[in-house]
Amino acid sequence: MTLSLKKHAQFSGRPGPVVILVADGVGVAPTGPANAVTLANTPNIDALQAQSLYCELAAHGVAVGLPSDGDMGNSEVGHNALGAGRIFAQGAKLVNQAIDSGAAFESEVWQTAIEHGRNSTLHLLGLHSDGNVHSHNKHLYALLNKASEAGVKRARLHILLDGRDVAARSALGFIEQTEALLADINSRHDADYCIASGGGRMQITMDRYEADWEMVKRGYDCHTHGVGQRFASAAQAVATLYESTGKDDQYLPQFVIERDGEALGRMHDGDALVFFNFRGDRAIEISMAYEQEHFSEFDRNEYGPHPKVFYAGMLQYDGDEFIPTHYLVNPPDIDRTMGEFLCAQGVKSFAISETQKYGHVTFFWNGNRSGYLDESLETYIEIPSDNIEFNQAPAMKAYEITDKTIELIESGEYRFGRLNLANGDMVGHTGDLDAAIKAMEVVDECLGKLIDCIKRHNGVLLFTADHGNADIMYTEKNGIRSPKTSHTLNPVPFAIVDAAYDNEYQLTPPNDAGLTHIAATALNLLGFEAPDDYQPSLLAFERS
Repeated sequence: MTLSLKKHAQFSGRPGPVVILVADGVGVAPTGPANAVTLANTPNIDALQAQSLYCELAAHGVAVGLPSDGDMGNSEVGHNALGAGRIFAQGAKLVNQAIDSGAAFESEVWQTAIEHGRNSTLHLLGLHSDGNVHSHNKHLYALLNKASEAGVKRARLHILLDGRDVAARSALGFIEQTEALLADINSRHDADYCIASGGGRMQITMDRYEADWEMVKRGYDCHTHGVGQRFASAAQAVATLYESTGKDDQYLPQFVIERDGEALGRMHDGDALVFFNFRGDRAIEISMAYEQEHFSEFDRNEYGPHPKVFYAGMLQYDGDEFIPTHYLVNPPDIDRTMGEFLCAQGVKSFAISETQKYGHVTFFWNGNRSGYLDESLETYIEIPSDNIEFNQAPAMKAYEITDKTIELIESGEYRFGRLNLANGDMVGHTGDLDAAIKAMEVVDECLGKLIDCIKRHNGVLLFTADHGNADIMYTEKNGIRSPKTSHTLNPVPFAIVDAAYDNEYQLTPPNDAGLTHIAATALNLLGFEAPDDYQPSLLAFERS
């Protein structure tokens, strides 16, 4: 495949680099008491929003490949869109298609899981909600129904409580729905299907980017060996843990359901385990723990022998590392990314973030590909994140990322760069309004430093976000405020900082402008025409 870019007919670019700053989780919403973005003192963001080279872009729903405009965006699909320049069917949409068509259940992988389930036990593990960012319970319910119809008599469900992409304390409602389905399946098929273990998504199992393997181990031991506080039911567990910890769903500790003094969900050789999340970043590590023969990140045998189970994911979460080996639905095939074109042109670039978003500016930006596209042309830098609740340190690693980005720009080696400041998203997810305001002020301070740097070096800075979050921190009903820890459906900002700007181009976004339009825009500002099949640039150039 030949990847080539034509020189732009009207614009040859600036002497300095083009740098894209993704302010993660910073959406655009009306000013109000729940909007951490507008409550914060953000003179630099305010100035960008007041200039002519500013617009707002869709970062959710069909604009980023999700099934409908009722689906909130997320960092995975947002960075796919930024790097790909085109709209690809994503996550939930892919799984919906595979389930609706029956393709997911015709695969050899599903048939093998069913065979193991018939002979032993089928385990289903994943995020238990309808948030539609990492998972959706309708997918889980489809798997449960198909398994029971296929003759699986014994199934164990290991639930990860959400409270992040959905309301902070919504777990009991989801558990009630699921228990009703399990009771119906057991009655109709003379089966034994039940919830066996669980815990909050930010306490067990769903770590990402190898930030906290102990978190994965807590989940592994709980789901596999029945390690955790014992309860008679999941509803009892959640209600009791609310009272004893005061924490919301995502931070509840692990729990185990027991019957006659025995943990219901212990795994054994010959069992099958399907991880039903479709999003990759928080699915990779637990997949490694179950699937890899030679695994050294923690001791899988502390509470009993590591069982030899048949493991499958809803998707393949890392296509380069082939994690997992077995999966039900093929991931989107994202080719001809912006990074591939730039490497083909010999353009040197950098990507930088802290651990929490490092994979987003690398793996997801590059179309779900691990590692470098061309190590001789690219520099990737990961600043290690702290293993704490992010409202305790709302600055996160923004200052360190900014300082290193300035160093990269000042080196003069790079024509293109991208960075992610995670604060608006990760602090926004805690539901702590005061911390989110502080986080936004740090982001704004770092933005100011980067603007000064890019101007000194005659480059261009593009300021945007991948989705909203900090723009709505709580909802209020009947005078009662409830933290909103999920992403929003609001648009995101897009602004161009170009100190040498002399009306060579105008910002002319189409009515459906979204994140996928940024790639062509950045290529134009680098002095290239965008590929014909990319979503069109947001810029119109004066003809000489």
